[in-house]
Amino acid sequence: MKLLVFFIFILTNAMSFAQEDSVFNQGNNLYNDGKFQEAIAAYESILNEDKHSAELYFNLANAYYKNNQIAPSIYNYEKALQLAPNDKDISNNLTYAQNMTIDAIDTLPEVGLSRIIKNVINLFGVDGWAILSVTFTLAFILFFLSYYFAFHTNRKRFMFVSSMISIGLAIVTLGCAFQKYNYMQTDNPAIVFAQESVVKTDPNLRSENAFNLHEGTKVQVLESYGDHWSKIKISNGKTGWVSNEDIKLLKHF
Repeated sequence: MKLLVFFIFILTNAMSFAQEDSVFNQGNNLYNDGKFQEAIAAYESILNEDKHSAELYFNLANAYYKNNQIAPSIYNYEKALQLAPNDKDISNNLTYAQNMTIDAIDTLPEVGLSRIIKNVINLFGVDGWAILSVTFTLAFILFFLSYYFAFHTNRKRFMFVSSMISIGLAIVTLGCAFQKYNYMQTDNPAIVFAQESVVKTDPNLRSENAFNLHEGTKVQVLESYGDHWSKIKISNGKTGWVSNEDIKLLKHF
């Protein structure tokens, strides 16, 4: 009975993947025929089945771009980059889409030691730093055991120094893993979907207007107030409150 259930499960999944590929290929054909809105509908139907891939988001973004829908194209390029951060085609197309946005916002530069530390921490993900930390910890154990059982003075000195360096690097890389995790937790980007969004000084309609943003602009969500308002920060450091209806979070799949 268990074997029968297993085969039914495998068959069901195979049929699901085949159907998904069929719809994806249909979307590609529609895109190649210049039927961009129909292609969008095909790609979106796959997403509605909770299926995600960098290629799917990339093709969907291309269709939105060809259909002159700037905010959805940027949003989906960003989603594709989350799944394939080193893909140059996605990065290049994202740049093209961003060039079509209205807002020209300067980026607040990071300088000095904080910039160096952030660049180092961003070299690896949390898992990468954790693996390095475990590796250096194991190296410390091996070097320390070699130091403990060594007889020659020079060899003992070398093993002791190596063990201290290893444990130091293990602590540093562990710290980098925690810091990278904190960066990921606080990083909450969103894309402005409203054609024009009025950013307020406080989370209510009666407050003063701080500045305006337009579709396609990327912001950082700092906090939320109820279900209707989010405090955002743009790349030049300015902050304000915007209606949740005007933005779409990138972290949500």
